[in-house]
Amino acid sequence: MLPVVGSSIPTVLRERASLDPNGAAITYIDYGRDWDGVSETLTWSQLYRRMLNVGEQLKLCGSAGDRAVILAPQGLEYIVGFLGALHAGLIAVPLSVPFGGAHDERTISVLSDTSPAVILTTSPVVDNVTPYAQAQPGHTAPSIIEIDSLDLDARQSSRGPRSTGTAGPEIAYLQYTSGSTRTPAGVAVSNENVFANFGQIMADIYAADGGSPPPGASAVSWLPLYHDMGLLLAIIMPILAGAPTVLTSPVGFLQRPARWIQLLARHNHAISAGPNFAFELAVRKISDDDMAGLDLGNVHSVINGSERVQPATIKRFTDRFARFNFPPKALRPAYGMAEATVYIATRKEREASNIVCFEAEKLSAGQAERCASGIGTPLVSYGVPESQLVRIVDPDTRIECPPGTVGEIWVQGGHIASGYWQKPEETERTFGAKIVNPSEGTPEAPWLRTGDSGFLSEGELFIIARI
Repeated sequence: MLPVVGSSIPTVLRERASLDPNGAAITYIDYGRDWDGVSETLTWSQLYRRMLNVGEQLKLCGSAGDRAVILAPQGLEYIVGFLGALHAGLIAVPLSVPFGGAHDERTISVLSDTSPAVILTTSPVVDNVTPYAQAQPGHTAPSIIEIDSLDLDARQSSRGPRSTGTAGPEIAYLQYTSGSTRTPAGVAVSNENVFANFGQIMADIYAADGGSPPPGASAVSWLPLYHDMGLLLAIIMPILAGAPTVLTSPVGFLQRPARWIQLLARHNHAISAGPNFAFELAVRKISDDDMAGLDLGNVHSVINGSERVQPATIKRFTDRFARFNFPPKALRPAYGMAEATVYIATRKEREASNIVCFEAEKLSAGQAERCASGIGTPLVSYGVPESQLVRIVDPDTRIECPPGTVGEIWVQGGHIASGYWQKPEETERTFGAKIVNPSEGTPEAPWLRTGDSGFLSEGELFIIARI
């Protein structure tokens, strides 16, 4: 069952719980409790019931449209906290737990920006969170809910008629940008954006499978749940696609990268993702003994995204794990950003990644001319964008660039968020761009300015860097 567009994440979860109540939904492996991992699995019905119970508590703390900030460790409580906020009609704000004893400027900035009605956390870290639960100007101090202290598996009727996760253009959650080059900005992601982006991902990643995961498919992730890719891969996509998820933590991966690749081998038709550095760590840190008896031949897709994809990394990774039958076509370079919900482009073809060399001097001058392999600058192809509109535009003149000319990547589609939370000028500048004298078939506006430079060559998208 694939979801109907115009539905909502809680509504789809309700259908999963009804059709397959005892099927495994999400398994969290905690390597902090034991080096070999301690697993806990929620079925679809358990996940749905816990979402309801958290949602009912949230209805006592705020009204529809109020913000619910999640400051919880990686784990099942984080997931049900996020889903509970959606169920209650509150705007979920996924964040990381503040560092103990540290002055966390990012957390302070986001709490000031959102003035939440409630903070969702867990008892082991509540002492870290409490100092940040201060009243913002014109608002009362947020309530604090320790998710693990609730009776999450209780059976109860809803206390009110409000929301099973409203469909449509309303904001579902705020995805805060990294803030590495500026003050963190909350991307306002709607239910409509999520479903549009999910459809694009299905169309591209599973193009060879008819646009939906093959029977028995699964997802594997260690990415942080407050990151756009981690949120989609470990919470949103599994619910909408009906694929069971195996989740662990970033720390669990960093302590022993072999855990990630071992999980890929042990789960059917697995899809996963990570930034470029994770693939480098896997190559350097995973021994043949770690992979003894394991076969990667059934891995469906491992997405390399979030950072610029390095051609050398692709070759090192595929060469390293070839002896364990890792299919080169399963490594999928992908491009995306929070302003586009998460996903923009990848290669649809089930073949090895396409790395093309371009004349270095001409490329530095803004012209992309292909040359013989090994001579020029190698760049990774992100495929031919088809599920959404992508144009290369001169950032100064706002005129479309011809093929082979470097410019700014502009994107349009139903997955593009409405803007940044309470930042109208920045929203207009980033999300409301207009193309001057657009070509036939190209809308004039509105376009998302990605801030990334790239070009199209033979229809394929190539990315150079941030502008």
